[in-house]
Amino acid sequence: MIANWSYPTAIRFGAGRIAELPEACVIAGIGKPLLVTDRGLADLPVTQTTLDVLEAAGLGRALFSEVDPNPNENNLARGLEAYLSGGHDGVVALGGGSGLDLGKLIAFMSGQSRPVWDFEDVDDWWSRAEEEGIAPIVAVPTTAGTGSEVGRAGVLCNSRSREKKIIFHPKILPAQVICDPELTVGLPPAITAGTGLDAFAHCLEAYCAPNYHPLSQGIAVEGMRLVKEYLPVAYEQADNIEARGHMMSAALMGATAFQKGLGAIHALSHPIGAIYNTHHGTTNAVVMPRVLEFNRPAIEQDIERLAAYLGIAGGFAGFLQFVVNLNGSLGIPGNLTELGVESPDLDDLVRAALADPSAAGNPVPMTRDNTLALLEACL
Repeated sequence: MIANWSYPTAIRFGAGRIAELPEACVIAGIGKPLLVTDRGLADLPVTQTTLDVLEAAGLGRALFSEVDPNPNENNLARGLEAYLSGGHDGVVALGGGSGLDLGKLIAFMSGQSRPVWDFEDVDDWWSRAEEEGIAPIVAVPTTAGTGSEVGRAGVLCNSRSREKKIIFHPKILPAQVICDPELTVGLPPAITAGTGLDAFAHCLEAYCAPNYHPLSQGIAVEGMRLVKEYLPVAYEQADNIEARGHMMSAALMGATAFQKGLGAIHALSHPIGAIYNTHHGTTNAVVMPRVLEFNRPAIEQDIERLAAYLGIAGGFAGFLQFVVNLNGSLGIPGNLTELGVESPDLDDLVRAALADPSAAGNPVPMTRDNTLALLEACL
């Protein structure tokens, strides 16, 4: 399981390859990196090891870790202050989705004069950016879920409106990626489950999206096979390098595949996560069975083909039961109420879901009425 990939960017995949971080920085054009990660990882061995590798190569030992589980513009402002005051020339983004996304956005915003919300993934707003002001990025994932290491966007919460916004620019894509499965060994089972099901949700929604993109379609199918076979192993055996490696592959495959589109799973989970601060991948997993039922009229034949490839008997019904059983075996709550979403403002959630960019990729058009019914079913 050693490979060098160049799609969608340069990826160094394999156990122990964190040692190549200095070389990756040099290739990306970074001589004085700021390492960005979240608070939970800041004092753990994986972060200290990464800092040791950078320091030993003469690249400094600068760390910014004021990153919330759902990063917001306040985290970004403090990160930019640390980046600019430290005279850095690039970012090493380390962690799960929160650390990766905020690190990427710090690099993106380091040379911009407009507010970050001006670059939301709407029409061609990305073209407003000053490209020469975007610093280079090296991404090092420590979970197998979001696939942000190969993404051209970052998710940022607006703390005032309590909305998650997708900030997009082609040059937010990291120049170098190090996928070292050893960095994910020892993840708590709940995080392994939530991040792994996030990867599955990315692949599933990409597969079901109605847009034409056969490359993404094929990547999504194989990504789901890897999750089906190896997520239960990684969940039960925290130190299984083979399973961890396949899950890292599935994560970056999901983020590559969803160029084809996302859908109602993410349209629901984004506002729920922004308001209730729930774990993104776990929220995706909770709503996934109800969204499958919601989309059944448009995707039944596609799911039947998918089930056959994955070795799941029973067509659509069999696949749906597989998802329910997988969630249960990984300790995922059975509904949003069990997740902690109590007495929600349904009108507000419906409005936010319909406004989310992911809603446009759902196979069944989302309306106020059917989205309200879907949310009620998820509760």
